[in-house]
Amino acid sequence: MTPSPPDPVAAIRGFNRFYTRRIGVLEEAYLGTPLSVAEGRVLYEIAQAPDGLTPKAIRGITGLDAGYLSRILKRFEREELTARAPSPEDGRSITITLAPKGAETFAGLNAASDEVVARMIAGLDGPQRERLTRAVTEIQGLLEAPATPDVILRPHRPGDMGWIIAQHGEVYTREYGWDSRIESLTARVCADFLDNFDPALERCWIAERGGERLGSIFLVKGEAPGQAKLRLLMLTPAARGLGLGKRLVAECVAFARAAGYREVVLWTHAVLTAARGIYAAAGFELIETWTHADLGPEQVSETWRLTL
Repeated sequence: MTPSPPDPVAAIRGFNRFYTRRIGVLEEAYLGTPLSVAEGRVLYEIAQAPDGLTPKAIRGITGLDAGYLSRILKRFEREELTARAPSPEDGRSITITLAPKGAETFAGLNAASDEVVARMIAGLDGPQRERLTRAVTEIQGLLEAPATPDVILRPHRPGDMGWIIAQHGEVYTREYGWDSRIESLTARVCADFLDNFDPALERCWIAERGGERLGSIFLVKGEAPGQAKLRLLMLTPAARGLGLGKRLVAECVAFARAAGYREVVLWTHAVLTAARGIYAAAGFELIETWTHADLGPEQVSETWRLTL
């Protein structure tokens, strides 16, 4: 049995526990200073702005509660870590800058932070450090994304066919128990498409969101004159529930009409209930069924047809 994919919430919480322990967040004196983690972060942000920051700006950057931030700033001023002056942009506010003592404290804290990370990665070689850097950069980019980008449908390009073959093998084996013959079959369809591609009458669409491929569909010439075949409709688990299958089929049918086809046929399986619902809603009709075990477990295959 294929193991279930890890739960993202549990995985992220586990990483948080690991990382906060490694960087000393749980220690009473953060990196050997009398500052808390939140205080160290506020000091860091002030140090990045030589012209100073308003309390409102600091709160926006750090996300700290206004009352908690006010107490931190009062402590900094009391201990002569920071200085305040009227804000040149807003006479009702102030700007906070580092005092000489604060600059010295920050320099020590910053050096200690660098040392902690340097020790953490000391055992990694060059390629491993590159992998780690790419991974943390991608994590930050994903979690800081302001909004989910739109899903686009684009033509195929190099690398897409390999991805389509792999996705069919992974998804259908995991969810329906099909064997490796699904990859062989998909590879033949993809190879035939590339070898005989007629851009006026055939098309492959890749659904993509933010650079991540989510699904595919093909329209190719059929055996009979005026006939097209819809092939390899596939959605990744992340794409389900977005209405993307319906959108891909609609795009495929619209292209078939514009290209002058009289009908579109497709081959599917009774077990693929979500896909069958999409085909029926688009006007396809079931015209033939048969039983086989060509992909592993015995199942019912179906031919559907849409007259244009």
